Amino acid sequence: MAAPAESVRHKSPCYTSRFAMRAKSRQEKKPKRKATGVRMVAHAALPTRYGRFTIYGFQGRGLQEEAVALVRGSMNGKSTPLVRVHSQCLTGDVLTSLRCDCRAQLELSLKKIGQASSGILLYLPQEGRGIGLMNKLRAYELQDGGMDTVEANETLGFAADARDYDFSAQILKKLGATKIRLLSNNPEKVRQLESSGIRVVERVPCQPRVSKISRAYLKTKKRKMGHLLKGI
Repeated sequence: MAAPAESVRHKSPCYTSRFAMRAKSRQEKKPKRKATGVRMVAHAALPTRYGRFTIYGFQGRGLQEEAVALVRGSMNGKSTPLVRVHSQCLTGDVLTSLRCDCRAQLELSLKKIGQASSGILLYLPQEGRGIGLMNKLRAYELQDGGMDTVEANETLGFAADARDYDFSAQILKKLGATKIRLLSNNPEKVRQLESSGIRVVERVPCQPRVSKISRAYLKTKKRKMGHLLKGI
């Protein structure tokens, strides 16, 4: 049986101290953002069950600045492209975990972009809202003991959401998508993209059907992170 939430909270400083100190140090020393140099590495045709896309690989100056973009249609057409900026989730996107709604959001986004006249799915290696895969698994362990997703990340020494979308904005500019319709429930994503020079003319909800298992996770994102979710 999982330990009660309170006992986990009591033990967590010892359990996570070396990770927390490292993470806090990184966050405190985080330099001011500078213009990111983005280069397109390769592109190729990518037929999918949601339609035909062109897949692009991008790299920035930083070690962690890599992403792929699935592009459909013209970015210079009459219609504003529909864009999804999706953070990698190995457990959800690949392993079909029901702890989150990431795979369902990815599939819904591909379906909607595939039906649009133009659009982009930008896929970023921001596992665990930017804390990395191993730390995400540590957060899962704390959640099994009673913490919610925000409490677990913060106990490990991270922000509730450590993601930064400046690199994403630079890629969108490179693709010619400076004015977009954004598939997202996250107001902070909208704010960051706009502060980096992307005009978000419409926020399009990205809310697939909610499973019983993921409902508590989504309630936390709505209550503590300000995500815009109906019926949660």
